[in-house]
Amino acid sequence: MAADLGLTRQKVNYHLRALEEVGLVEHVEDRRRGNCTERVVKATASHYLIDPAVLGAGADPRSAADQFSGAHLAAVSARTVSELAELRERAAAAGKRLPTLSLEAAVRFASPADQAAFLEGLSNAVAGLLQQYHDESSDEGRWFRLVVGAHPALGADGERESKSNK
Repeated sequence: MAADLGLTRQKVNYHLRALEEVGLVEHVEDRRRGNCTERVVKATASHYLIDPAVLGAGADPRSAADQFSGAHLAAVSARTVSELAELRERAAAAGKRLPTLSLEAAVRFASPADQAAFLEGLSNAVAGLLQQYHDESSDEGRWFRLVVGAHPALGADGERESKSNK
């Protein structure tokens, strides 16, 4: 790994131990290779989400001009994760529960026309609910950010397809 990254073994070991301390990788085994003991670690998750701000990219959906693009959906999702992490920390520090709501569903469209009609119907329904429940003047009210996004599902009912089904 050190050679592939162009780093010293010591530096790679330092970083792997730091990742291990925070639970991102876990020690699997030690192997003898000549005069050295090789530590084998593995990732603790199949995927990791990195806050775009850490990488120097913003989580601002306005940075993706096309709201129908994958870049826009990724930016909205990244902002949601970033804001949710901060809100969870604030709630924990205050000893309070974080009020959230979420809705997830899988849908299969028969045609692009049906997909467009669904989007129009969903937009109209959301607009009607916003008009009904939004109260700009409420002193007691709490602001919520509503995020609605859709992307092609990886498999039936939104579940990942097995490699044999691809």
